[in-house]
Amino acid sequence: MDLFDELREKFPDLVSAAPPSAAHNQVSLALLGPDVRALAGHLRSAYDSRLVAVFAEDRVAADGVFYNYYVFEQPGEPCYLIFQAPIPADQPSFPSLAAELPAVNWQEREIQDWFGLEATGHPNPRRVALHDNWPDVHPLRKDFPLRQVLPPFEGERHVYRPTLGEGVFQIPVGPVHAGIIEPGHFNFAVAGEPILYLQLRMFYTHKGTEKLFEDMPIPRAVFLAESISGDSAFSHGTAFCQAIESASDMVIPARALVMRTILLELERVCNHIGDIGAIATDVGFAVANAHASRLRELVVRLNEGLTGSRWLRGMVCVGGVRRPWSAAQCDLLRDTVDRVEREFDSLVALVQSSDSTRDRLEHTGMLRPETARELGIVGVAGRASGVDLDVRRDHPYAAYERYSFHVSVYQAGDVLHRMLVRVDEVKESCAILRAAASDLREGVLPPGPHCAPAQPVPPGRCALSAVEGWRGEILHWVRTAPGNRLERCKIKDPSVNNWAAIVEAVQGNIIADFPVINKSFNLSYSGTDR
Repeated sequence: MDLFDELREKFPDLVSAAPPSAAHNQVSLALLGPDVRALAGHLRSAYDSRLVAVFAEDRVAADGVFYNYYVFEQPGEPCYLIFQAPIPADQPSFPSLAAELPAVNWQEREIQDWFGLEATGHPNPRRVALHDNWPDVHPLRKDFPLRQVLPPFEGERHVYRPTLGEGVFQIPVGPVHAGIIEPGHFNFAVAGEPILYLQLRMFYTHKGTEKLFEDMPIPRAVFLAESISGDSAFSHGTAFCQAIESASDMVIPARALVMRTILLELERVCNHIGDIGAIATDVGFAVANAHASRLRELVVRLNEGLTGSRWLRGMVCVGGVRRPWSAAQCDLLRDTVDRVEREFDSLVALVQSSDSTRDRLEHTGMLRPETARELGIVGVAGRASGVDLDVRRDHPYAAYERYSFHVSVYQAGDVLHRMLVRVDEVKESCAILRAAASDLREGVLPPGPHCAPAQPVPPGRCALSAVEGWRGEILHWVRTAPGNRLERCKIKDPSVNNWAAIVEAVQGNIIADFPVINKSFNLSYSGTDR
């Protein structure tokens, strides 16, 4: 209320007199107009606030307006601050923040593409989520039918900035790649071997996931959430379920919270070990990758033993988890974690013993801390470049408040330190897993179910959920609808923020180092093309 009173006094023509509404880990304030530039500047300068996300909602039928939502986070505050800014349907535009806050570049352009709301003053207003030859449609407006059949696309495709200068050439890579990854186009400008700049084009397999959420009952929507990014299925599924649980004021059993924590950390361990091996491969250290692949296989077999799925699908549900674990499964968890921890130390020692590997990784693909902060980089990439953010610590969820762990932050911002963040996090995750497994096995937790009883979800509720996926911060925001359905579900995968980091990190490096730089970020095409 102190902050509300201050903002009301400082911005009387913008901040509504209606008192803020509070829910689990969030406080919402209504605004009177779409221009939040002065308010955002004040929060950044006076409180060192971070703009976490910007997204829109079509409420024309109900309220006669669109809304933009601005989610802020203040250091040391467990609650997110959400501003709801109305945009008149007959004046569909809002002042852009992208010139001052490059972190919202793609997010504001997504709003333009999906809702037809113009971000006036945006430094690069070209389409991003919809490609250049799409017809003039806005798929997330309520009057756009989900099963609308569009005519064949015609017109000019994306035109890249031309290369200029003697001896400067373009090298296109993609959008189809020589592997089982999804499409993305990397267009390099090079002078010999050094990279001058990189232009990205994503969204080749845009799936309309946020639109699909509006057409299915909530229990089925959990499975859709798990498909947003396949290697983060449990993290996205948990983020979605937490949003529904918050909107429903649902109390989750302690046992379910501990089990969720275990599965979230197993997902982190599995992917971090895989990335360490892949980074080694990209500099020719195939033996290290062989050890990492064997170790990762131990983890995915444990996943299957605990959930029936190597990628942890089908386990999370609204209210907790779908199945309890037997004593034998708890023993399997404890024994596998002990083995993985021992052998992981050997893998790290092997990698660190190679001077040629360190030479290829150190000072390669550097992302300066000030650049990382400007671009809003999160997760592993951010922590390697001095960005001290971790949702598990800053906005605890699941059972993370029960366990102490260290968040590793480095300043160098190169490939080596992005790998070291992964190494540190695997070790911390093993400690969390041991403690959580002990809680399940030794009767520390009070007796109770693995899932809360099913209950209808009240309509008209809004809730934000955050999870620290293994790549970084995942956000899900929902507005519930009658009939146990959703009116809106906003998804933000960490990759949406972090692709801009690769553009900065490759400059001045040679083309031969691009694969290892790209792998050190290991971003999700699917999470971006949601």
